[in-house]
Amino acid sequence: MTRGPIDLPKRLAAYVVATGVRETAVQRRLRLLTRRIPMGTMQIGPEQAALMQILVRAIGARRCIEIGTFTGYSSLAVALALPPGGRIVCCDVSEEWTAVARKHWALAGVAGKIRLKLAPALDTLKKLKGPFDFAFIDADKTNYQKYYERCLKLVRRGGIIAIDNTLWHGRVIDKRERSADTLAIRAFNKRLHRDRRVEVSLVPIGDGVTLAFKR
Repeated sequence: MTRGPIDLPKRLAAYVVATGVRETAVQRRLRLLTRRIPMGTMQIGPEQAALMQILVRAIGARRCIEIGTFTGYSSLAVALALPPGGRIVCCDVSEEWTAVARKHWALAGVAGKIRLKLAPALDTLKKLKGPFDFAFIDADKTNYQKYYERCLKLVRRGGIIAIDNTLWHGRVIDKRERSADTLAIRAFNKRLHRDRRVEVSLVPIGDGVTLAFKR
């Protein structure tokens, strides 16, 4: 079985990737490389990357934000979907892992679309000026609410904020699970469900990705 909320059988999960995703050679290379490194499971799956690309294209996004870049697979997907002149600002604190990202952005020919900010994300977000069209949050869970609130100010009406890991490997419904990250995700999900500033859809893909469409 694969990790994730819907626990697809391995063969069916492979079928989804084989028939429902179109990866470039550089995307596939980076994805497979990341799977072999420590903490490689933090990387989103190819089916989620494909969904994000369609969302970016569907809303005509030109300015995007990413909070939590790791080795750059998600930002690579978004950059490939952006039109000429489009930009994504990536927030991360790891020089080591983003060095891998930089290499693959260059290989894919999209380095010029990406602005990497190595600093605490909240500090970077405070300095940015909107409007942005799309934001992706996939970083430390205890700060999700703060990241979301700042992104909501920066993203235009009709823009989308995508938040990863909102099913947290099923721990959100395990009452015995009381870790700081789990409690933070539960609290965030509850608050977002009540937030009438956005339309919300929690999509059972990967580890759960919630889409918030700003009204």
